[in-house]
Amino acid sequence: MSKRQILVPQLQRLLGADAVLHAEADRFVYAYDASVFRGTDVLAVVLPANTEQVAQVVRLAARHDVPIIARGAGTGINGGAVPRGDALVIEFSRMNRILAVEPDNRLAVMEPGVVNQDLKAHLSALGYGFTYVPDPGSQVVSTIGGNVGNNAGGMHCLKYGVTANHILGLQVVLADGEVVEVGGGSATRPGMDLTGLLVGSEGTLGVVTRITMRILPLPETVVTQLALFPDVSAAANAVSGIMAAGILPAALELLDRRMMALVDRFVHVGYPEHAGAALIIELDGLADGMDRELRRVAEICNAHAALEIKTAQSAAETERLWLSRRAAYGVAASFSPTVYVMDCTVPRNLLAQAIAGVIEICDARGLEVVNLAHAGDGNLHPLIPVDRANAAQAAAATEAHHEIMAMCVAMGGSITGEHGVGVEKQQELGLMYDADELAGMQAVKRALDPDGRCNPHKIFPLRGNVGDIAVGAASLDGGRLP
Repeated sequence: MSKRQILVPQLQRLLGADAVLHAEADRFVYAYDASVFRGTDVLAVVLPANTEQVAQVVRLAARHDVPIIARGAGTGINGGAVPRGDALVIEFSRMNRILAVEPDNRLAVMEPGVVNQDLKAHLSALGYGFTYVPDPGSQVVSTIGGNVGNNAGGMHCLKYGVTANHILGLQVVLADGEVVEVGGGSATRPGMDLTGLLVGSEGTLGVVTRITMRILPLPETVVTQLALFPDVSAAANAVSGIMAAGILPAALELLDRRMMALVDRFVHVGYPEHAGAALIIELDGLADGMDRELRRVAEICNAHAALEIKTAQSAAETERLWLSRRAAYGVAASFSPTVYVMDCTVPRNLLAQAIAGVIEICDARGLEVVNLAHAGDGNLHPLIPVDRANAAQAAAATEAHHEIMAMCVAMGGSITGEHGVGVEKQQELGLMYDADELAGMQAVKRALDPDGRCNPHKIFPLRGNVGDIAVGAASLDGGRLP
């Protein structure tokens, strides 16, 4: 009998038949995520309803030496949820309960399947005046469990930090099925930071089943500005000027000329054709002093050749500006069904140089590229349309990715700002860490997962080019933007 034939009946007895997906069509959709990578067939997909069911599944998988992959909404774009070899997928759509909100302790407790935006809406509806700040671009569909696994960031991480800065404690099922608690309701616990170790580990150390997080009071005042510049260099210099002046915006986002033109076809902000770059700037805090802060930002932008600066005058205008940023990935995908979304960082004073380098690398390979950036912390997101039916173009995009990552590391940056490593950047991890450092990380992995069954073949470098774009699915446009 095959492993699937052995496992499925046992899983059905544990969870019920409706919680075990094993038909070919069901399995197919779990062989990929939102990335450009495709994985192997999975043995089955289980939909547990609670921690005990997760533990039972993990123990069964351990007895049969079957790898496990924890999966949220599949919105990751580094291939972290893509199976590599036979595996059992644990999918958390049924574990989507918000278990507690404690405004006096400024914390909330929830299961991993809670959607990021749903959590924000729930906190808003309670009327306590609190929110959860991290806001990845996928927040409308991505889950808190997935955000924890990848240490997701978002547009407001400049001021408020990434997911790790907000997680107080976790309940985790280890590779042998043992349920453990790390951290808790206090941010000042002694000993090793095991919570911090697990956040961003991409499911390679265990399966998170409950999350205790910090919630923060809503700011008294929030104001959004739009500043237009003749080119990316001027915009990037303005970013450095704002930060050097001691101003800490809640968000500071950059769009290049091509990206502005694309999103304006849908959102209709009215980005002028002569502008080469835009900064969307959000300031928040106390109402007292906000006008002074806005004037200082405008003065700095003008000192760096701003073409126009305006402050949103209504909620609708503010929403339109931010929609032009949030819609960027979707807009690009509407023109090219396969879009390679990259993620890397550089010191913010090298942002303009890095974007110019990205364009040069892509031009040399005949690739189009549009650029977004969490400019305040130097986090670049180049977007490259790719026709996966064109093997040469897919190979060129893979080569461009490798070169862009190497460039960012050489500048003193990182191969990832918020998307994680997954399969996409396994080979590039060696650009940042030497053999001893990688061996230390792998020793931690072996201590918690000695048989290597938790999301195997991820993060650490492997032999071969594991980060190559999957080839075969045709796009309609030949991998080009209008």
